[in-house]
Amino acid sequence: MSEIIAGVEVPETAAAVEATRLMQKMTNPLIHHHSRRVFVFGVLHARRLGLGPDPELLYLSAMFHDTGLLTPFSDVEQRFEIDGADHARRFMLDRGFPATAADVVWTAIALHTTPEVPGRMGPEIALTHAGVLTDALGLGLDELDRGRVDEITAVHPRGDFKHEFLQAFVDGLKYRPDTTNGTVNADVLEHFVPGFRRTTTVERIIGAPWPS
Repeated sequence: MSEIIAGVEVPETAAAVEATRLMQKMTNPLIHHHSRRVFVFGVLHARRLGLGPDPELLYLSAMFHDTGLLTPFSDVEQRFEIDGADHARRFMLDRGFPATAADVVWTAIALHTTPEVPGRMGPEIALTHAGVLTDALGLGLDELDRGRVDEITAVHPRGDFKHEFLQAFVDGLKYRPDTTNGTVNADVLEHFVPGFRRTTTVERIIGAPWPS
């Protein structure tokens, strides 16, 4: 029997089921519940906006989007979004997905913290971003039916989400602070990590190895 949350059917493809199990194993309840809420919010926004995403690709994007905070994909020091995107792409290619599908999911994850750009792209990319904005910042929440929202949080409770989510960012990024340059993630480190100060774009330009 299909799992339905707030009127949204959760994909039951082999890859979706495996991704769910993998996320439960490799992340934690905070990220698992957040990722599932992102998917459901994304579908609800799709209905509101008249978009038709591929449910499986949207689900995989949502499930992998924050994995880079907890389980870096490689030893390369890179943005956590790219860690998660790389992990999702490898997961998909190893299971026979076409490269075009893997690229959609990679892009959705890599851009999920980037302002404005994802909303101008394909539905899976735009809706992953929209789901993240709703769950993390409450953007678009007033456009959704309150009863539906309550159903989602009953199945995937928020708990002390705001504080725990910020702590997850600190824990996942404090050892690679330079990767936050130019991103919203630098806000978190500057607020919570003593002694951290972002290098501004002005400083980078002025400090460039050019005479003028």
